[in-house]
Amino acid sequence: MTTTHVIENVPKGLHIGGSWQPAASGRTMPVDNPATDTTLCRVADASPEDGQRALAAAVTAQQDWARTAPRERSEILRRAHEIILARTEELALLMTLEMGKPLAEARGEVAYAAEFFRWFSEEAVRIDGGYATSPDGRNRHLVLRQPVGPCLLITPWNFPLAMGTRKIGPAVAAGCTMVLKPAPQTPLSTLALTAILGEAGLPPGVLNTVTTSDAAALVAPLLRGGGIRKLSFTGSTQVGRTLLAQCADTVVRTSLELGGNAPFIVFDDADLDAAVDGAMVAKMRNMGEACTAANRIFVHTSVAEEFATRLTARMSALTVGDGTTSGTDVGPLIDAAGRAKVERLVRDAVERGAKILTGGELPAGEGNFYPPTVLAQVPRDAELTGTEIFGPVAALFPFDDEDDVVRAANDTEWGLVSYVFTRDLDRALRVGERLETGMVGLNTGLVSNPAAPFGGVKQSGLGREGGRVGIEEFLEYKYLAVPTGS
Repeated sequence: MTTTHVIENVPKGLHIGGSWQPAASGRTMPVDNPATDTTLCRVADASPEDGQRALAAAVTAQQDWARTAPRERSEILRRAHEIILARTEELALLMTLEMGKPLAEARGEVAYAAEFFRWFSEEAVRIDGGYATSPDGRNRHLVLRQPVGPCLLITPWNFPLAMGTRKIGPAVAAGCTMVLKPAPQTPLSTLALTAILGEAGLPPGVLNTVTTSDAAALVAPLLRGGGIRKLSFTGSTQVGRTLLAQCADTVVRTSLELGGNAPFIVFDDADLDAAVDGAMVAKMRNMGEACTAANRIFVHTSVAEEFATRLTARMSALTVGDGTTSGTDVGPLIDAAGRAKVERLVRDAVERGAKILTGGELPAGEGNFYPPTVLAQVPRDAELTGTEIFGPVAALFPFDDEDDVVRAANDTEWGLVSYVFTRDLDRALRVGERLETGMVGLNTGLVSNPAAPFGGVKQSGLGREGGRVGIEEFLEYKYLAVPTGS
């Protein structure tokens, strides 16, 4: 399948009320390939007025959609799951072209994305309520679960397909209509997903997709207008704070999956082979452009040198290149600004005393590439200790004491995920309980799973996505009191 064919197959307009249409202004915006610095195509660039039309379509469709049978909603998601898997190669190539990740990783994301639809297709038919008699015997208590209403879903660029299905899946299962706004860097995966849901039988107006280069102008009036009853956002903490403030005006129900600053702790008794394998996954998944990426790797001094040697060997063996090229392990970063940030953080750490064991220098040529880099003996006052690197840089910090490393790990405003490697079960559980994060990987570098509740504490967000609790974010409780004499 050629690049041209894949790009041509994707709709380029807004999807409102079941039809594809241009932006009312006629404006379009470019979609660039981060590996080549070239423009792949142009898509519609929505205005605030387009956003209001999308919301109106969602509001109009909400009542009928909420009445649909759970099995009908389930079957739509199941069919979409099957279509996604059948188009794995096409969707993977599309994702690689607009985002940069190697094809092997993109195929993995397609499977991961499809699984959210399968999971929530099964949850759709398990929405329940309750029946009880009041303690004084005077009333029967009936508890219903109903959809929260029209939702605004805002997805990031780093996992453009999976973050779409992780939000759309529970909304569809619960009976909510949606306005979906993807990141401007990666709209094509979302547009392709929108088309697939139409093929799967999703009724007009249930999913309305708007692509825009000016998210702030489009989103603010949607949140403050009263029509949106639920916001689900994945992105930076800074933007999340702004959205949370906007939601306050109309008390919009909110779930936020924000930034991370994940500690990765290797104790002296750890299986170093497993720890290095785990570090490679936790650090290099998606070129390090993940909120779950290991940002601070704390290694006990007794094994620090050996761990650094093994990790450096693995990192230096990775092949950097265009993600569409066979054999590529590490693709480009999303844009020039992202690469410049990584370069600045590495330079700051080195100036403060960190040692470069591999990488650390910008390659010549086109594209937003940065080499896999290992920094040893990183001082704790380096800027990257308090900033998401979002790139292929492994920063190693030595430690001697359990209490000290737990304090250091928790010394951050974020609390999304942490990783602990030790053979001591008691220590694993003890440290896992003390770490101030919503998720902990014990002897594993991968925590993401559609069947598990994903989310953080502190300024890493509110609410959970996935797992049995994922659909709860899109449902309201309604209590009916019925006198026993009725």
